[in-house]
Amino acid sequence: MIAFRERLRACRDHLLSHCAPLPAPYPAYVFFFSATDGQQRAHVVHAGGPDFTTAWQRGVELLQQWIDTQEPGALWLRVDWVEGARAVSWERLTHQLALTKRNYFRYGIAFDEDFECAFTEQELNANAMLYGGSGIEHAVVNRGNFGIYHRTRFGPAPMPELPPAGQVYLLSTRGVFCQPDGVPHAIEGAGLNAGRRVVDRLDSERVLALVRSGSSFLAQQVRDNGAFVYGHFPCFDRRIPTYNTLRHASSVYAMLEAWELTRDDALRDAIEVAIEHVAKELVRQYTLPDGQEVAFLIDTADEIKLGGNAVCLLAMVKYCELMDSDRWLPLLEKLALGIASLQDPQTGRFYHVLHAGDLSLKQASRIIYYDGEAAFGLLRLYALTRDGRWLAVVEKAFGYFIANEHWRAHDHWLSYCVNELTRWRPLEVYFRFGLLNVADHLDFVLERKTTFPTLLELMLAAEQMLRRLRAMPTMRHLLDDFDTAKFYRALEHRAHYLLNGFFWPEMAMYFKKPAAINGSFFIRHQAFRVRIDDVEHYLSGFVAYHRFLLQTPIVESVVPMSKQDLSRVTIQ
Repeated sequence: MIAFRERLRACRDHLLSHCAPLPAPYPAYVFFFSATDGQQRAHVVHAGGPDFTTAWQRGVELLQQWIDTQEPGALWLRVDWVEGARAVSWERLTHQLALTKRNYFRYGIAFDEDFECAFTEQELNANAMLYGGSGIEHAVVNRGNFGIYHRTRFGPAPMPELPPAGQVYLLSTRGVFCQPDGVPHAIEGAGLNAGRRVVDRLDSERVLALVRSGSSFLAQQVRDNGAFVYGHFPCFDRRIPTYNTLRHASSVYAMLEAWELTRDDALRDAIEVAIEHVAKELVRQYTLPDGQEVAFLIDTADEIKLGGNAVCLLAMVKYCELMDSDRWLPLLEKLALGIASLQDPQTGRFYHVLHAGDLSLKQASRIIYYDGEAAFGLLRLYALTRDGRWLAVVEKAFGYFIANEHWRAHDHWLSYCVNELTRWRPLEVYFRFGLLNVADHLDFVLERKTTFPTLLELMLAAEQMLRRLRAMPTMRHLLDDFDTAKFYRALEHRAHYLLNGFFWPEMAMYFKKPAAINGSFFIRHQAFRVRIDDVEHYLSGFVAYHRFLLQTPIVESVVPMSKQDLSRVTIQ
C-alpha cells in the first residue's frame, strides 16, 4: 500500500501538468478533495486561492483535519479542479434541469462567485439533490436532500436560499483518482463520460476484468438459501424489497456465461446454490388434463410467465454444457413442455401469463421479451438434446413472429434466438428477420444517452449471424442494402459507452456505502439502481464482447440442412 502522502503527491503532480487558472472574477484555482475508507460516503472539502500552491495547501489542510479524526486505514482519494464556470440565473438553471433527464445533469453548482458554497456533479447526483422521484423524468432541485447534504458538508453554516437572490454558477470539473496502489487515474471532465476514469482502449483484458468484477458482485449477492439480495438504491443504501424469480434465473444464466470465462471457484459455488434454489423452491410441477407432466417457474403475484420457463432453460442448459452434467435433463423436459403448452397450435403465437393456481390464462400478451426468450431457450435445449420437438415449436412460433413483424421491436432476445435458429435452419427468411431486427435501429444504438445494456447484446448476437451470413455465397445478397460499416461503428460505440454504467471506485465513493456497490453496474436514470438483472445484462454484453474481440476471421460452420428438413419449411 502506497502511503497517503505519496498518493497526494501523485495527484498534485497530475494537476500541475493539466489544470490552468480560471479567469477573474473567480478564484484562479479551486480544488475539491474527496476521501473515504470505502465504508462510508466520501468526505469532501474544497479550497480556492490566487495560485496553485495556496489553493492546494488550503485543501490539504482541510482534508488532514478530517483524516486525523478517522481510524487508520487505506483511503480512496480523488481530487477535482474547476476548469470552467458559467454564471446563470436560477430561472435559467431550473429551465435547463427541466430539459435534462434525471441524474444526467453533469455540472457542479456554486452559489457565489468565490465558490465558498459549491458542490461537484458527483456530490449532487449521489445525494439525490437533483432527483425528484421516479415520477419525474427530468432533473429538479430536491430541497430536502439539498439541506441534508449541505449540513453534512458545511455543518451549521446557513444554507443558501432556494431560489437564491442572485446568480448561481455551473462548474465543469476534471480530476484524478488514486487508490492505495498509488496509481493515478485521470478522470473524464465534460460530457456523458464525466466523472469516471479515462479508458483509452477497451481490450480483451480490460473487458475480462469487467466480467470478473460484475460476476463477483452477483456471486456476493447470493445468500445461503440460494436467493439473491435483489438490488440496491445506492444513494441512501436502500434495498429493493421486491423479488422477481424470472430475473433470478436469468441472472444465474449470466453468471454461468461469466464462469465460462473466469472459472472462478466462488462464482461456481454461488451458481450451485442459486440454481438449486430455482429447481427446489421456485419451480412447481403440474399434470395437464392430457396427462402430460410439465413444470413452470412461479413468480410474484402467483404468476406463471412464459419468459420464466425460458430463462430456466437457458440457465440449466448452460449448466449442463459447462459442467458436462445431465442432472437437469428431466426438469428441462418438463419446462420445455410447459412452454410448448403455451403455444397456440393454429397460429404459433405464445400466450404469456397464467394463473399459477389453476393454469388459467391471465394475460395473453405482456411483453415481447417473452417470445424471444422462449424461442431462444428452446433452441438452446435443442442444441443440447437434438430433440426435434423443440425446433418444431420454434419454427411454428417464428411463422407468427414474421407475420406480425416482430422485428420492429428490435428486441435483444429475438436477436439471440434468430442467431441460434439460423445455425440450424439457415434460411433466407430467418436471416432477413435478423437483419431487419437491427438494420434501422443503428441510429438509436449510436445516440441513446442511457447505457441501455441490452443494446450491446442485440448487436453482438446479430454480429454472430452476420459472420455466418458473409460465409454463405448464396446469402450474401442480403447484405447489399445493409450498412455493415455503420453496424460495426454502432457496436463498438455501445460497448465503450457501457463503461459509463460501471461503478468505478471514483464514482462509488460518493454514495452511502461505497464498498457495497463498487465494481457493480447501475442504471443512472433509475436512481443509480443496482439490481441483479441490471448487472446481468451488462455482464452478458461484456461476455459476448470479449468473445467478439478474440474471434478469428474464421466463422463458425453452419449446420447443413437435409432435403427432408428443407421440405418441412413452409414459411414464405
